[in-house]
Amino acid sequence: MGRDMSKEDRQVIIFRPISIFYFILMFLITILLLPFMITAWRIFSYSLKVSPIVVLIVFIASLICSYINIRVGEIRVREPIVVYREISFFGVRWYIPEVRYGTKTIVTVNVGGALIPVLFSLYLLFNVVPRYEANVSIAYLKILVAFTLVTIIVYSVARPIEGLGIATPSLIPPLSTALISLFLYPIYIKTNPFIIAYVSGTLGTLVGADILNLNKIPRLRSPIVSIGGAGTFDGIYITGIMAIFLIWLLI
Repeated sequence: MGRDMSKEDRQVIIFRPISIFYFILMFLITILLLPFMITAWRIFSYSLKVSPIVVLIVFIASLICSYINIRVGEIRVREPIVVYREISFFGVRWYIPEVRYGTKTIVTVNVGGALIPVLFSLYLLFNVVPRYEANVSIAYLKILVAFTLVTIIVYSVARPIEGLGIATPSLIPPLSTALISLFLYPIYIKTNPFIIAYVSGTLGTLVGADILNLNKIPRLRSPIVSIGGAGTFDGIYITGIMAIFLIWLLI
């Protein structure tokens, strides 16, 4: 039965959401920044309240697992599907659009860009916040406000790209997240700004870019759409690293 399974019926789909160059660039950013943060006692004595090794594993796993997408459903489409075929000739690459007539777009969830950040955020929300925050209700309120603001900002700049999915500018989510977290954390009673930044930044980017734009999928003319994958993975991933790093520099 497994041998008779068509490609369309497979539950796990492997493809890269970003170019090899961009993948290597983000890997180098991770390698360069995280060891620096691990050796800086201040950032982890007042940061995510999680072992530096665990944080390193989360970011590395997110990057590696960005290739893995779990199929969750499909959406019927009425327009021709656009597929970009890569052609390499004498070291130069061209992306040639091909129009294929199909009836559905496969919807997947990216493991590295959606599943891992969501699970880690839930761990921070329901394990770390209750244990370390002086006022849990205020902490949750600040995270909710930050999440809402980041979601609105990301939603306003997210754009549907035919043949790809929903794309967001890479730097807007981390910058807006850092500024919002810095503004909120000292209000009334100090709250851990790093947890505010990570949770609101990753979840806000995911919801603002992908979840709130699910109704646009039928018009994307793409054979496959990845939630937290192509178009938004870089924004989610960089937000997790850079928002924390920017706050550490500014505090």
